[in-house]
Amino acid sequence: MEKEQSFYKLVLKIALPVTLQSLLQSSFSVVDQVMTGQLGSGSIAGIGLGGKFSSVYSVLVSAIAAVAGIMIAQYMGQKDQKEVSRSFFVNMLLAVILAVAFTGVCMAFPGQIMGIYTRDEATRKIAAGYLRIIAWSYLPMAVTSLLATLLRCMEAAFLPLYASIFGAVVNTGLNYVLIFGKLGFPRLGVTGAALATVISQLAGCLLSVALFLIYYKRQDLRLKVVLRMNSKGRIQYLGILLPILACEFFWSLGENVYTAIYGNIGTGACAAMTLTVPIQVLTIGALSGLSQAASILVGKSLGSKDYEKAYGNSKKLMWYGLAGSALLSFLLVAARGAYVQIYQVEDGVKGLAGNILIAFAVIAPVKVQNMILGGGILRSGGKTNYVMIIDFIGTWLFGVPLGLLAAFVWKMEIPWVYFILSLEECVRLGISLVVFRKRSWMKKIGGME
Repeated sequence: MEKEQSFYKLVLKIALPVTLQSLLQSSFSVVDQVMTGQLGSGSIAGIGLGGKFSSVYSVLVSAIAAVAGIMIAQYMGQKDQKEVSRSFFVNMLLAVILAVAFTGVCMAFPGQIMGIYTRDEATRKIAAGYLRIIAWSYLPMAVTSLLATLLRCMEAAFLPLYASIFGAVVNTGLNYVLIFGKLGFPRLGVTGAALATVISQLAGCLLSVALFLIYYKRQDLRLKVVLRMNSKGRIQYLGILLPILACEFFWSLGENVYTAIYGNIGTGACAAMTLTVPIQVLTIGALSGLSQAASILVGKSLGSKDYEKAYGNSKKLMWYGLAGSALLSFLLVAARGAYVQIYQVEDGVKGLAGNILIAFAVIAPVKVQNMILGGGILRSGGKTNYVMIIDFIGTWLFGVPLGLLAAFVWKMEIPWVYFILSLEECVRLGISLVVFRKRSWMKKIGGME
């Protein structure tokens, strides 16, 4: 009983800050959207297109941070400080190189990049100007992401949360001041929105570094800059990194196909789906911390070769996720009517949105299990190719074909289209559970020298 309580407290110590960080970022993003939404359609489109290209960079940095988390957790379990150092600094170097490369491309060819997204000259110009400025946020974003990963593995997940809150508050405040020209500042519009993003990212990064240094001095862990690895280590590292990058790429591409399916059903259908996105993000975000906790805690157990503990804790985390998602689904179904009334849209669109939320509530527990199992547990042993294959099968062999059939052959309404294509989550979960029970994912990562 005492061990159970200790594990529960450890899960909360990691999961709660990550969850709060996710929810706060989502909330502040909504506030930012409201403010930038006052700038007119051309400016909104420009910011949206600039943000789309930046999201490619964000996905890649997140993938690198995920790799760092897998490796650091395992080597902490092995109590191998040299490999912890190598894992952190190698991934930090890769993230910084990526940031510099993306920044350089955005500074040199902003117009050409935005020309891929739109042919409208006015929108392209606005988007290019926004992209040229926001590119300066890439480097601090990389540093912040890797430091946050290390701190979570050190069981200090509240420190990245503090930095995230600070950055979000700075961003929101500067958006108000710089976009609308308050407190004596000139009205900068889109430029103000871009500057607010850069300054807030830099502020959050500086606070992250400061908090890390303060916490680091109190710990036994001592990092040394270690970058070299032997050929076996490089193969092992690429074997973890490349499947995650491919997984994120194919997932992002699949989401774009789903969006295109919704958009081609009709304007009302697309609007109804758009209305449900914030509540979907908040619902999944409320349990995202369990995925992070799974990756770290299970990874440490695998690193110390305590395989039974890793397997047992994995099952506990999945049960926590199932209980939490079932409760949230029940609350969502009960509150869906009140939620859709917030928006000033036609009654038909509100009805569709409400039905989409019912479909989401039914599938949400499965989505959460996939997030914990695929995004945390199965990756923790370094066998990231398993998750890549499972995700590819689910999205491209089931989700996309089912969505196309439901929308354009069976001519179903969007709630049913969404539900049917979301059945790919059930396929992914079924395969993941088979892999989980075979325990082939339970591996200790070797050294890289």
